[in-house]
Amino acid sequence: MHRIVFLVAALLFVDAATVAQTPVAPALFVPATDIGSALQRALAERPGMGVSTITTTDQYRINLITRTEPAGAIVHVPGTELHFITEGAATLVTGGVVVRPAEGAPGMIEGGKAQHVRKGDAVLIPEGTPHQYTAVEGAVTYLEVRFNVPVVSQP
Repeated sequence: MHRIVFLVAALLFVDAATVAQTPVAPALFVPATDIGSALQRALAERPGMGVSTITTTDQYRINLITRTEPAGAIVHVPGTELHFITEGAATLVTGGVVVRPAEGAPGMIEGGKAQHVRKGDAVLIPEGTPHQYTAVEGAVTYLEVRFNVPVVSQP
């Protein structure tokens, strides 16, 4: 008897939840062909780093990026990033501090940790963390998801 009462209550809850829903917009769908062709156009314009923007909102930005050469150090505030390596391999340095030469050369990281990344690896780079691809093995492609998380003050 208790099982029947529980089952009826569960079904009523599911039915009530279904009735209470309001329509929402469908998910974002971007065909692979669109992403790939945008990336190829970007690499033709800037061979060292091509960016195919999948979407940009106030809460997040999603790009597919291919790097064929090292780059200077960068820091994002706001913006925690996830790099998911989809092709290739590289050396990614994170942490430490960015040192910028006086003559305007790209910044370098001092005191960071170098990590070899390859297809299938994921790296979460917290907001404010210096990061830099210092070596690229041919080319490295990664899905970059940047969450624009507000800076939280520490007491």
